[in-house]
Amino acid sequence: MFSHPFLPRLVSRPLILAAAISSLHAFAADPRPIPPAGIAVPDAERAELTAGVAALGQEIEALKGVLKPEQLALLPDVQVFHKAVDWALRYDEFFEPKQFASARAQLALGMQRAQELREGKPSWESATGLVVRGYVSKIDGSVQPYGLVVPEAWKAGDQTPRRLDFWMHGRGEKLSELSFVEDRLKNKGEFVPDGAFVLHLYGRFCCANKFAGEADLFEALADAQKHYPINPKQLVVRGFSMGGASCWQFATHHSATFAAAAPGAGFGESKEFLHLDSPDKMPPAWEQTLWRWYDSTVYAANLVNCPTVAYSGEIDGQKQAADIMIRFLEKEGLTIPHIIGPQTPHKYHAESKPKIEEFVTAAAVKGNDPLPRHDHVTTYTLIYPNGHWLGIQAMEKQWERADLDATWSDATHLSIKTNNVAEFNLRSFKQLGGTAATVVDIDGAQLQGAEGFRKVEGKWMGVEKPTHLSKPGVLVKSPVVCGPVDHAFMASFVMVRPTGKALNETVGGWAKAELDHATSFWRRVFRGDAPIKDDSAVTPDDIANSNLVLWGDPSSNAVLAKILPKLPIKWDAGRIEFGGKTYDAANHAPILIFPNPLNPEKYVVINSGVTFREDALLNNAQQTPKLPDWAIVDLRTAPGPLTPGLVEQAGFFDENWQVTGSK
Repeated sequence: MFSHPFLPRLVSRPLILAAAISSLHAFAADPRPIPPAGIAVPDAERAELTAGVAALGQEIEALKGVLKPEQLALLPDVQVFHKAVDWALRYDEFFEPKQFASARAQLALGMQRAQELREGKPSWESATGLVVRGYVSKIDGSVQPYGLVVPEAWKAGDQTPRRLDFWMHGRGEKLSELSFVEDRLKNKGEFVPDGAFVLHLYGRFCCANKFAGEADLFEALADAQKHYPINPKQLVVRGFSMGGASCWQFATHHSATFAAAAPGAGFGESKEFLHLDSPDKMPPAWEQTLWRWYDSTVYAANLVNCPTVAYSGEIDGQKQAADIMIRFLEKEGLTIPHIIGPQTPHKYHAESKPKIEEFVTAAAVKGNDPLPRHDHVTTYTLIYPNGHWLGIQAMEKQWERADLDATWSDATHLSIKTNNVAEFNLRSFKQLGGTAATVVDIDGAQLQGAEGFRKVEGKWMGVEKPTHLSKPGVLVKSPVVCGPVDHAFMASFVMVRPTGKALNETVGGWAKAELDHATSFWRRVFRGDAPIKDDSAVTPDDIANSNLVLWGDPSSNAVLAKILPKLPIKWDAGRIEFGGKTYDAANHAPILIFPNPLNPEKYVVINSGVTFREDALLNNAQQTPKLPDWAIVDLRTAPGPLTPGLVEQAGFFDENWQVTGSK
């Protein structure tokens, strides 16, 4: 699954000539590329496939002009085949000769579907067995594939709700769309429960279902629900190896979604798995803090309402994942079964699989209760605020543990205990039988029934509706906007390219190179084309619906110039003032995330894409955020596979988006 248990952290080389901007991305110690370069494509194969891609592409464009809206919704089921072959050709991603035949077959299937769609007879809508489908992601407008195992017992038109199991695949550095689709047309997978749908996630390639790969599950589910009768109370999450790590993440971060979880192997956190057991191996303090985003161990308490069974091979090094998760669960007073394949390496033991399935099926039959009498949320970030019916709206301090635990003793009394929570709501208060007369005991304080509560000067009070503003005009971190930088890339975003003259040539060249790197990196890692617009082309619709990623400086980027007075930074040709400190603007650049002053429900990001880089691709446990809410970068050190330059200062904004100091 993983290439290296630990790779020494690479040191960026000094910038030899500040004027030689083009050299900024010539890394001194490039890690091996992921995905790797493909094999040579014979001229005859390339010519045939290129013609096939062009023909299918023309047919797709023609269909856009003739299909009805309900038919257009099925067009991604055609586009997935076009993208699979087009990208393999365009980006050198054929990895073995047999994929040429697969590419021809996929183009033929795409053309067949296009013709069926034109005739209004899409056969795959009623097909059983192995079916490949696609959707258009709200994040970047890309077409993303997913695979289904449709139960033979299901017939088109049958609306009886059925169980659905998600499967997350293991690490595959060559798992292009072409190879994923090929496998999904041939292979049912490890587990095929009788009568259930199985949804195989692409998960945005090889990121352990993090960031856009995390959103992939919910986007694929939403698409599948349009076509099949899926029971929302019978969703199961499972996976093995890298997919086992993904499973732990989904189960602990989104526990209220699933009736059961069945992780196999993988990892549950970063520090112990990567053997970061000495000071010389430890990353900066802010990066260690940000492990709390995807570490499953610290969210273990959330499994209280999510039945979970772990599997490990007895002699598999990744047994460590289940061992450490069980250790953390015990601290929370929870236990789960751990099925161990005797003398088994990194695979499922044949006699263990029925035991796993017995547990999962029993939990799925029982179903996920959306209104349990006891609900619990543990989180370290407002990215994950919800339990079944509890929702944290504000924390006293981000990235420290917050807990919300509630129990209905009867319809007239609700007991709630909190830790590091500033505001919360009861999302199903009335459905649980709550009324205005219900006594709500919060940390010993007795209040009358309400659906929202806020702590004011240390005392709880009821509120009619939780808000994202602590008071008019004062920002507060909320589940909508809470940082850090990488959070902006889990929803719709637009890269905004500067068209003006930069304040300083070095900074302007660096920003251009970093924009190029960010878009190329997004394509390779998250398998989409990052949306890009010139600063002069940004529309009110962009501001209303997307996070804006602004590149350049207040002179080169018109949108940045417009909002600069409302950002916590002063920036001109001579200096940058931020957090009470001054930096030479000729050799420094800021990176930050902040609520967009033009629409505080969305972000602006300045001069950054996702913050992990090439070095992190070598091990999925390293694919964690590398920068917090803001950073000041010294450009006299070149960008490299770890950082965009020398990170001179970095830190987190406080709960009101104020600078609290640097580390």
